Amino acid sequence: MDMAQAHQENKLKIYSYWRSSCSCRIRIALNLKGLEYHYIPVNLLKGEQFSPEFQKLNPIGYVPVLVDGDMVISDSLAIFMYLEEKYPQQPLLPSDLQTRALNFQAANIVCSSIQPLQNLAILKYIEEKVSPDEKIPWAKFHIEKGFEALEKLLKDHAGRYATGDEVFMADLFLAPQIHAGIKRFNVDMVKFPLLSRLNEAYNELPQFQNAMPEKQPDAPSA
Repeated sequence: MDMAQAHQENKLKIYSYWRSSCSCRIRIALNLKGLEYHYIPVNLLKGEQFSPEFQKLNPIGYVPVLVDGDMVISDSLAIFMYLEEKYPQQPLLPSDLQTRALNFQAANIVCSSIQPLQNLAILKYIEEKVSPDEKIPWAKFHIEKGFEALEKLLKDHAGRYATGDEVFMADLFLAPQIHAGIKRFNVDMVKFPLLSRLNEAYNELPQFQNAMPEKQPDAPSA
């Protein structure tokens, strides 16, 4: 094996779907930490997440999955915490305990109270069991409910970014969710001035923009 092959073998691997906001969080983290990775697309629309090969990596069949040598980690929160401990460059959790707790709260609103209610499996269930017309209103309701809470939570703490003037965990969870709210679910961001301002700040960061869905190798060409 030559050096180039060895380098490729040692790279982190991320199993991802271009439009997955959970995968996007980790793509941003990897970019901010300057970590090279091999992107392995998993087509959720074709059901590749249910293949025996992928189920060995993550039995529940969700992306992202990170492979780091012998380590296999699924779930974006678990992956984030692993990356933060294994690769401490560009820390994404503040040292201040109060600010750290605020980051956990904001990230948790996204990953437990918004994103699960708009994921593919839930929307498909609503489309089949309720009505295709209810799919988008359902998602918008829960996104806007979460956005209202985030506006209140962050209004006295935000600086240039969500919890101050440095990029931290909350920003990595917020950016993909705001992007999805605008692009996929037509959320009117006029009602959310703080999140709108944060979105503009994220748009100026190449590490964020290079992680966005449209930039991924498995994104459909225009």
